[in-house]
Amino acid sequence: MTNNPAGPTGPGRLATPTAHLGTVPPGPAPASRAFAMRFTSTPRGARLARHLAAVRLDAWGVPYGTDDHDAILVIVAELTANAVLHGNVPGRDFHLRLGLLHAGPRSATVRVEVTDTRGERVPLGPGRPRPEVPAVDETGRGLLLVAALATRWDWHPRPDGPGKTVWAEYGITAVPDVHLLHS
Repeated sequence: MTNNPAGPTGPGRLATPTAHLGTVPPGPAPASRAFAMRFTSTPRGARLARHLAAVRLDAWGVPYGTDDHDAILVIVAELTANAVLHGNVPGRDFHLRLGLLHAGPRSATVRVEVTDTRGERVPLGPGRPRPEVPAVDETGRGLLLVAALATRWDWHPRPDGPGKTVWAEYGITAVPDVHLLHS
């Protein structure tokens, strides 16, 4: 859909994010900052999502090169790559949503949500037994990385159509300035 420059959003305009990306069971705290965008289900779309997430995190006060920034980008990279590799339906895009959740004066969480349109291929979820990954296999470790980095993660069916949303939350250790969260 985003491959067609004369598509429903017209040339040079970005698509409006869908409302379902903001209402995710279990309901997260309202985001102090949010970024949502639709991307083509291609490796190029996943790279662009990762790049724009990096720019957005820096603008929110999670600077490039910090452990928090790098960990969140690994989560974004793994979830978007999974949407392209395992959640791809030809002609359908995936959605990325980042939310900066301000929980108190010295605590914040970044929530990463990736929605695709393939509902029959779902992750096992946290705490569920995983099949053994052969030592020489170069795939199958993405959600293990997400589980190791994220404070918590899971998935749920997409509420407004076929597919699923995989989400992860990461607690920021160096909390951005409060004026950045509320401006």
